[in-house]
Amino acid sequence: MLNKVFSTLLSTFALSAMSSSALAIEYQLPSGNNRLVGEATMHTVQKGDFLQKLAKQYHVGLLALMEANPDVDPLLPKVGSELIIPTQLILPFGKHDGILINLSELRLYFFDNKKQTVNVFPVGIGKVGFATPTMTDKITEKRKDPNWYPTPDKREEHFKKYGVELAKEIKAGPNNPLGDHAMRIGHSYYLIHGTNQAFGIGMRASSGCVRMNPEDIEWLFNKTNLGTKVRIIDHPIKMTYQSPNKRVIEVHAPLSTPSDAKPSLYPLTDGVNKFIGDSPEDQKLLKQLIEKSQGIPTEIN
Repeated sequence: MLNKVFSTLLSTFALSAMSSSALAIEYQLPSGNNRLVGEATMHTVQKGDFLQKLAKQYHVGLLALMEANPDVDPLLPKVGSELIIPTQLILPFGKHDGILINLSELRLYFFDNKKQTVNVFPVGIGKVGFATPTMTDKITEKRKDPNWYPTPDKREEHFKKYGVELAKEIKAGPNNPLGDHAMRIGHSYYLIHGTNQAFGIGMRASSGCVRMNPEDIEWLFNKTNLGTKVRIIDHPIKMTYQSPNKRVIEVHAPLSTPSDAKPSLYPLTDGVNKFIGDSPEDQKLLKQLIEKSQGIPTEIN
């Protein structure tokens, strides 16, 4: 079903490309061990609204918006209805330094420890069969107006799909899928780059690289130095304590793979089990969140 919706969205968005001057949502880093930032935003649907338009307007990912509003038609949301905009979130666990990408939520975090802020961007990641790998590395190369050198796998894929050979080098310009800026992660094939397409941000649409809106990658490119740390993780469940008796959890759907179209979050990690505890009510709530994951921070009392 999701693949059918995704195909329909792509064809629709290709005909309704939009530009946006908005940049990432910037949050002040919380104090202590609390990792909850932002506030939930509600949007009343107006005539002409559709989810890709709203994703651009609020600078959130399309799939994140769809996940937060699972019963809403992404192309024809009901006028007058209320949508949840996922602008409140839990920062992923671990050291907050440089660039952090959480695949399950299709978000990139850029931490500025001098300002004590974090900028959060929606990103496109590898589609099924071309998964973006988890890794810890650094930015080793930055290129403005990059040329694109398709990998042998990409050239083979293009030939099978279109019946013509893809050039070994695509010069910078409107036909270059890397957009105007690209940064290499370590010594891998994987890049954080822009795009020449009007869709794919906040989706699984790339061949493994991390894709950003043109204005976002330009901002990040100018803020990032060679050697900036990059950590790519896959944490579909995020948790935080706001106080000893106030816990908050955020559950995202796990990423599917070619061999597992319906992956499960079970068995739960020891960390999740410890966080939830033995309360039957809390365990029931967690089960409900996993069965209908919305990627929305939920308080556990």
